[in-house]
Amino acid sequence: MSRTAAIKRNTKETQVAISLDLDGGPVNVSTGIGFFDHMLTAFGFYAKIGLSVEVHGDLEVDGHHTVEDTGIVLGQALKQALGDRAGIRRFGSCYVPMDEALTFTALDFSNRPYLVFDAPMPQERIGEYDSCLTVEFMRALAVNAGLTLHQKCLYGANAHHITEGLFKSLGMAIRDAVQVQGDGVTSTKGVL
Repeated sequence: MSRTAAIKRNTKETQVAISLDLDGGPVNVSTGIGFFDHMLTAFGFYAKIGLSVEVHGDLEVDGHHTVEDTGIVLGQALKQALGDRAGIRRFGSCYVPMDEALTFTALDFSNRPYLVFDAPMPQERIGEYDSCLTVEFMRALAVNAGLTLHQKCLYGANAHHITEGLFKSLGMAIRDAVQVQGDGVTSTKGVL
C-alpha cells in the first residue's frame, strides 16, 4: 500500500507544493527562508520520510504566511498519506537535547487536532525567521493532520537550539507513530 501524498495550495499570499512518502526517500526543501529550510530538512531527515517542499510566499511582508501555509499543506499531506490510519502505531514521543536546551514532543495521530505548545523563545529572530512562527507552524500542522501534538522546552537559552530541538523531536516522534505494526486501527473504538 502506497503511503504517499502530493498537495498544492495556491493563494494570493503563497504557492505551496508538498509531496511526501512516509516510507522514505530524499528530502528537498525550498521556502525562501534559510532557517525554516534547515528546520524542515532536519524534520524530514529524522522522520525518515521522503519530503519535497517548494514554497513561494510574500516574504516582502514577512515570513508568517509562508511558514503557516507550509504547516497547513504538510498537515494535509500527512493526513492523506496515512489514509484510514490502519495498522500504524499511532503514538510517538521523543526528547532531544540541543546543547543547553532540552525539548520534548509527544503526539497522537488521533484525528482529533489539538496543540499544547510550551516553548518560550528567548530571542525574537533566528536569521530571517521570526521565532514566534514555530508555534504557528505547529498549530497549522496539527489541525490539518488531525494530530494531537504536545511540545515543550524544559529549559534553554538559545532560540535556535530550542526550535531545532522541537523540529527534530517532532520528526522522530512522527517516525515512531507512523510505523505499521498491524492491520487494524489502533483504537478501542475501532476507528480514528
